[in-house]
Amino acid sequence: MTKLFDPVDFERGPAMKNRFMLAPLTNCQSHDDGTLSDDEYRWLTMRAEGGFGLTMTCASHVQARGRGFAGQLGIFSDVQLDGLARLATAIRRAGSLAMAQLHHAGIRAPAALIGEQPVGPSSDAETGARALDLAEVERLVEDFAAAALRAERAGFDGIELHAAHGYVLAQFLSPELNRREDRFGGSIENRSRILFDILAAVRSRCRADFTIGVRLSPERFGLRLPEIVGVAQNLICSGSVDFLDLSLWDVFKEPQDAEFQGRSLLSYFTALDRGTVRMGAAGKIASGTDAMRCLDAGLDFVIIGRAAILHHDFPERVRADPGFRAIELPVTPEYLGREGLGRKFVDYMGNWKGFVTAQAAVET
Repeated sequence: MTKLFDPVDFERGPAMKNRFMLAPLTNCQSHDDGTLSDDEYRWLTMRAEGGFGLTMTCASHVQARGRGFAGQLGIFSDVQLDGLARLATAIRRAGSLAMAQLHHAGIRAPAALIGEQPVGPSSDAETGARALDLAEVERLVEDFAAAALRAERAGFDGIELHAAHGYVLAQFLSPELNRREDRFGGSIENRSRILFDILAAVRSRCRADFTIGVRLSPERFGLRLPEIVGVAQNLICSGSVDFLDLSLWDVFKEPQDAEFQGRSLLSYFTALDRGTVRMGAAGKIASGTDAMRCLDAGLDFVIIGRAAILHHDFPERVRADPGFRAIELPVTPEYLGREGLGRKFVDYMGNWKGFVTAQAAVET
């Protein structure tokens, strides 16, 4: 278990003090204009103080029309800069790396929330989205880069690009959702072009030691496992990324596609020639034993989601007791309040089946 508390160094930027990264978690606590709230500040700084080697923000939208959910943290305007700087300073003061996740919901941005028709790589009848024109795709690249520079100005150690879960970058990667006929559509090389263009733009604008990661998910939303494995290898070979974040829903499961079963989904990625690029994964890691299994399977670090919601100090709990396992569900709203969740976050968790007991949400 001591390996879990060894540092993790990156090609660029400072090292993580241990192998625990806080997952980027939707929490619906920010103000309507995307500025930081005290509730979101408390939620994240408690995790930094609780021992996480790297503390990641929730998905932070890079365009106003890229907003995916109410109470989302924004990083598309300098209006948000003061709050971002306050947050980054406090996270780093606690001894954790500060990381901002950059996001755009694409066709998954609710029209009622953004006040206009959502946009994506192609039109989408189900959501009513329209296709971005070429100039808008190029603008999207620039806005991701501008958000990364804003994160640097705020004092974050780096950023992660959210290219998973069917949001806009994953929509470009999906042959079902991306039916473009220009240089951003067709082959997987073209469908992944926007991701590499963003990385090049970020590298050209941000300082040399700025840490950059990419979150990928290899299943659902029309994604194809062999293509995402290939994208992961190309990201590694590009020299533009310092780590990959794999969102697998369950780090120990086999692929959904029967053609690729017989080995773990994770193994397709840990088998890649990674060089100095670090790799972590998220998905049902609930104990110190689970975390060690991940390192034994070839990961460099673990990404903690639900267990971090339940225990702000999950890393320190594991340090004190290698057999520690997250508390059984459901838990009370009062319990979550003590763990640093504001009322809106508690209400949001009430939408997760079996997570919160049927009681009125706690005031915090």
